Amino acid sequence: MMRALWSAATGMHAKQLDMDVIANNLANVNSAGYKKSRVDFQDLMYQTIRSAGSTVAQGSRVPTGIQVGLGTRAAAIQKVFSQGDFVQTENPLDMVIEGDGFFQVLMPDGSISYTRTGAFKLDADGRVVTSDGYVMEPEIVVPDNAVSISIGTDGTVSVEIAGENEPQELGNIELARFLNPGGLTSLGRNLYRPTAASGDPIVGTPGLDGMGTVAQQFLEMSNVKIVEEMVNMIIAQRAYEVNSRAIQASDDMLATATNLRR
Repeated sequence: MMRALWSAATGMHAKQLDMDVIANNLANVNSAGYKKSRVDFQDLMYQTIRSAGSTVAQGSRVPTGIQVGLGTRAAAIQKVFSQGDFVQTENPLDMVIEGDGFFQVLMPDGSISYTRTGAFKLDADGRVVTSDGYVMEPEIVVPDNAVSISIGTDGTVSVEIAGENEPQELGNIELARFLNPGGLTSLGRNLYRPTAASGDPIVGTPGLDGMGTVAQQFLEMSNVKIVEEMVNMIIAQRAYEVNSRAIQASDDMLATATNLRR
């Protein structure tokens, strides 16, 4: 059986995966805080027919060998954590991180997840929560008689209380960052969980120790660029088509060899 059949088939599988990732990026082009994914490919093993430097007649050595590659495969699907565009919303609980860092979110099982999406809201108890009702960590509780909410660039949360002249400080938002954010596991809902590859979270105050600062009344949009993804989609589609033609050409060659007569 010709190697080209199997090599081209791996190319079709790889480009199908590439198209799946591109489609997910395009589907989330308007998801606040979404970070695009990218597929990294690598070649498969090689079949060595003759090694480079092997000895031939009269002690001379061949300068190059003969190796035939056996296709390609996906090596990784990596999240790209570049900064997305900022959009002003006028909502006092909308926040963006200018720079490195993630908001911390308390999950129902008691674990901590991390997100770049700053579209926070208040629940019935006055706690700052995500759109899914997950509580921000550390917990911030806004009193019922609060007139306005102010969030400083260092994460300090203050409110004005009806009938009081001085604002009341409620607490501080803490951010977390990772040495290798690409190693985080995506949970959906723009949430991430650390792994052994990402390393342990480094928690700190916004604006200090490499953390980004917090800006109120803004949202970070997806970092997906539609034109870039469309170009990638065209490339993936053409590569898929070329690999399919390689399979067809290999099949035609096999048919020609099968029909040989004496």
